[in-house]
Amino acid sequence: MKLTAQDSVILTDIIMEIIKTEIEGPVILVPKVFTDDRGYFFESYSKRQFEEAVGQTVDFVQDNESRSTKGVMRGLHFQLPPFTQAKLVRCVEGAVLDVAVDLRKGSPTYGRHVAVELTADNHFQFFVPRGFAHGFAVLSDVAVFQYKCDNYYAPQADGGISILDSSLGIDWRIDPAKAILSEKDLRHPYLKDFDTPFELSRS
Repeated sequence: MKLTAQDSVILTDIIMEIIKTEIEGPVILVPKVFTDDRGYFFESYSKRQFEEAVGQTVDFVQDNESRSTKGVMRGLHFQLPPFTQAKLVRCVEGAVLDVAVDLRKGSPTYGRHVAVELTADNHFQFFVPRGFAHGFAVLSDVAVFQYKCDNYYAPQADGGISILDSSLGIDWRIDPAKAILSEKDLRHPYLKDFDTPFELSRS
């Protein structure tokens, strides 16, 4: 997606820029980075400003980190109700193409996706709400990926849709046929065979 000034909202404390996406729910957070001859500093998370940006209370309870090499694809993952998770993700080394797919029953954008490049240089973060499948492809030689979750990992609730499903229309910027995937990710169903348990919130 192309990021434009008219799509963004500048919060009053000038700590981060919030970029709304074409799908309601996911947003991109761009921090204000302070640099000098020593290096840089930025606030990577402010609960107050984050919740102002997304318009809801989100209590993150778990932080995760993964390291992957070029050509690795992970996803498209979610946890089934009642263990659903929202995620706030970023790449702290290297670069990934990060994707969220709308799986909310009744959503006008069901099956559509948002894709954003997250890199160690741009410091972007991406909020993936509950009701979305999430995945990424590694574009750099190595990528270290970090994310916050608002619910604890529940292995019995693991779910996903196929990251190889061409009907989703995702340009992964690498050849999926040559990608490195886990055995679990190779077994996920295509969207057409998936009966979503996620509902569109009307609140």
